[in-house]
Amino acid sequence: MPSFPHPGSVTVCEINRDLITAENLSEDQAKETYGKVLGVVFSPIPYQLDYPASPHPDRGVELPVNRLSRLLQAVSYGPLKSLLGPDDVKLLPHVDLKCVSWHQKKDILAFIFARNQVTIRDYGDSGEGKDPCILMNDLQREAKLLEWRPNAGKTLSVGCKGGICIWSASYPGNTACVRPGVNSGSHSSFTIWDFAQGVGTPIRRGLGRISLLKWSPTRDYFFAAKFDGTFYLWETNTWTSELWSSTSGFVTGAAWDPNGRMILIAFSESLTLGSVHFATKPPSLDAHLLPVDLPELKSLTNSGGIEKIAWDATGERLAVSYKDGNEVYKGLIAIYDVKRATIITPSLIGFIRGPGEDPKPLTFSFHDKYKQGPLLSVVWSTGSCVTYPLLIRSHLLA
Repeated sequence: MPSFPHPGSVTVCEINRDLITAENLSEDQAKETYGKVLGVVFSPIPYQLDYPASPHPDRGVELPVNRLSRLLQAVSYGPLKSLLGPDDVKLLPHVDLKCVSWHQKKDILAFIFARNQVTIRDYGDSGEGKDPCILMNDLQREAKLLEWRPNAGKTLSVGCKGGICIWSASYPGNTACVRPGVNSGSHSSFTIWDFAQGVGTPIRRGLGRISLLKWSPTRDYFFAAKFDGTFYLWETNTWTSELWSSTSGFVTGAAWDPNGRMILIAFSESLTLGSVHFATKPPSLDAHLLPVDLPELKSLTNSGGIEKIAWDATGERLAVSYKDGNEVYKGLIAIYDVKRATIITPSLIGFIRGPGEDPKPLTFSFHDKYKQGPLLSVVWSTGSCVTYPLLIRSHLLA
């Protein structure tokens, strides 16, 4: 039977398909359940939506010890709202914007917790006793998504209303190689940025109003969804694409498998995922769409559609949040064990419940550094970002 966290309890972690719960989140409980295995405890990060403005608007706030430097450069693509129509802006809270991101090589977590603010928490070197720091800047307004720069030290990009803000750690030699400026041409141009050269190249005009973009792990393809319910599959060799359309609402989430040969897609008006499989090797765009049914999610939650999905880098764990739902299952995250062969077969492990009264998952993301299993970090509406280790038997025995 799938694990169910009863009202009043909170989820702590997974151990071999069993989701462990407790009355509250505590370091003692974490040490007892997963701390001995991982050698680290991921304490929740509290946040508040309203924070006093920086006395120096041209500098980042340093609270209490900010390990990242002030803003280096801001690359402006033009105001975000000028790229979108009024209906698109209303849909932004419902699409899978990446508002929480783990550093690929280090135990450093970043998440957006207010319109203009980003929190950084470094769990490295045990991480105990360290306070989170907050990044603010006058240019960083209405932050929508963020991403750590792969294999490049402590450099964080934050997409916001004015463009992209690049934050970089304040040690010598770590400089962001990006030139500030505004894209030439129309506001709907689509640009690929080369950070090594610090330049952007428009690859096609007219491809605007994009709600979601996901690169494949091999970088041979990327997926681009639009607010009108259509989506594109691009191959990056000749920059050609195929247009697809949906009858189940707009795309709310997408996640590639570890090999980049298939992608899972969630739609706003369906509890069935779509799985696009490529029939041949890149750069071919020959692909077919298969349904991935989540029958327990339909029968248990009484929800009308999926809000967000996240798939860990090994392809073994899938996290799914859904809109509305009945009183018993409202505000939970479903966790699936995933088998990949010719088709994708998900098996429901159970549900994660957050802390506080009537919690709702706002955004979540996986961290894949640990061989024992991935970490799932969730920003909850009740004012905390909680990390859940998902310890998998195959990893524990390795």
